[in-house]
Amino acid sequence: MFKKKEKNDADEQVKNIIEKNKILSKEDKGRVELDSEKLKRREKNIRIIKLGLLIIALFLIIIYFLLRLFYEGGAFTVALDDELARKSGLVMYERLSEKDEKKILKVEQLEFVDNISINWLPTDIDTQGEGTHNGDNYIAYTFYIENKGADTINYWYTILVDDVVKNVDRAIRVMVFRNGEKEVYAKANERTGQAETGTIAFKNDLTVLEKQRKDFKSGDIDRFTIVIWIEGDDPDCVDALIGGMMKMHMDITEEHIKQE
Repeated sequence: MFKKKEKNDADEQVKNIIEKNKILSKEDKGRVELDSEKLKRREKNIRIIKLGLLIIALFLIIIYFLLRLFYEGGAFTVALDDELARKSGLVMYERLSEKDEKKILKVEQLEFVDNISINWLPTDIDTQGEGTHNGDNYIAYTFYIENKGADTINYWYTILVDDVVKNVDRAIRVMVFRNGEKEVYAKANERTGQAETGTIAFKNDLTVLEKQRKDFKSGDIDRFTIVIWIEGDDPDCVDALIGGMMKMHMDITEEHIKQE
């Protein structure tokens, strides 16, 4: 009798152990499933992060090459409207002795430009060279416009701002000679809103100047010299501008005058 009871107790203990093992197995299985789900989510998040980083890297590379192409055109270019030039006979070139006609002129840019004073520029900067004749910390470029057509025309010349980095335009100076007559342009003072001393204020944030050349007769030649530098005596020339860049271009467009 006692043996039978002991046997029943032993069977009950075995059953209990089996049941506990089943419960533990279910818990372990649940934990394994939870860990598996966490692992899947983590791997998915890692893939998303990697994809995001790859997209950002590609975007930065594209921006880099676009900016490189943009600035490889030079810090300053001159463009002559093709269709109007064809109609009127207006041409553009760098040297009187060669008259190699071009629709776009590019200035050789400087790798580095420090601020200087207008008083440091050569007094003969307008006549000391043709094409690019840069100096220490300034860009200088001379070119010619000639009317090879039969009619007298008017044309417009406009200098436009393409891009500015770190607000360096606040201290930029643009000196323009046309047939020896000099004008100096600068952005208006940030605090007073007035033109800087000895300068003509930019027309607006995107336009340095916009002027009309009237009565340009057949056979006439205009000589232009453009000089660009950072004016160290400008009150807006501060350390915050270090590392800044600026790109500009000059457009030559025309207007015909009907002959009587």
